[in-house]
Amino acid sequence: MSQIRGGRLILRFSIFSRVGVSALIAVVVLGASAIHVAARDGSKDWVVLENCRLITNPANDGDSFHVSAGEKEYLFRLYLVDAPETDEMTPRRLIEQAKYFSITVPQAIEVGRAAKDFTQAKLSEPFTVFTHMSDAMGQSRLERFYAFVETKEGDLGEQLVRNGLARSYGFKTAPPRLTSSRIEVEKLQQLEDEAKREKIGARGVNAGRLNVQAQMPSAFSSFVADGKTRSRGVRADSSAVFSPVAKPAASITRRSPVETSQSHAKDKIPLGNIDINTATEKELTTVPGIGHVMAARIIAARPFRSADDLKKVSGIGDKKYAQTRPYFQ
Repeated sequence: MSQIRGGRLILRFSIFSRVGVSALIAVVVLGASAIHVAARDGSKDWVVLENCRLITNPANDGDSFHVSAGEKEYLFRLYLVDAPETDEMTPRRLIEQAKYFSITVPQAIEVGRAAKDFTQAKLSEPFTVFTHMSDAMGQSRLERFYAFVETKEGDLGEQLVRNGLARSYGFKTAPPRLTSSRIEVEKLQQLEDEAKREKIGARGVNAGRLNVQAQMPSAFSSFVADGKTRSRGVRADSSAVFSPVAKPAASITRRSPVETSQSHAKDKIPLGNIDINTATEKELTTVPGIGHVMAARIIAARPFRSADDLKKVSGIGDKKYAQTRPYFQ
């Protein structure tokens, strides 16, 4: 009888052990999965990757490039700015970029290659990446994410724009420790205007000033306020890869505040004046009901036979069509 009881106890312990081990494995797997998803779901917290290095790759260009952080490789696309393409693989986009800068398509490619060289030079030393791990799409085998990149001189996107090698354009989000993207958009527009006045980069191609650096360099934004904040990021020699940074109560110290006293209301524009096939993003966003995202969709859907084809653009239903159509020719 004692042998039977002992056998039952051993059997119960064996079953419990197996179930316990299985449950523990499940918890570990689920936990690891949760960490992985949290790092890639575009969460509100910024993931900060410090001491990053540029990885040489033929697909790198001015605003999109491969990066190493520790043992991991990433592909990042800059928020808020757009540098011209470096080849003819995306002709429609190249035509739109050339039209924006009032240059030819071959010149736009030349600017794109100059932007690529500029970015490579600026990222020749370790830099910091701020990302939500939001999908930036793309055609690479490696998933691409939107990011702000900070060099020792400050925000890389701002440097590109200030030197006439990129425009204020693209997916927007509020930079680290700011509540709105509007301030950064305004600063980028200011930097773009300065490059235009100095006729450098894309604005100076026809005058042989493509590679002329800004004569009056601006103070570029820094998204890391102090060493304490910086230490919460991920260093390349760290065993960890992701480090979501909670937003601290202290606000960021920006090196060059942007004046925001101007009104942001859309100017009243006459009806029937906008050419649907040639309007810039800025012109399109003057139309009530059309924001930057919708403007980008309209530009990507060109050419149109007429403005009546606006209905074919994703996100423009009957109501929005009735609201926007009168502004186009």
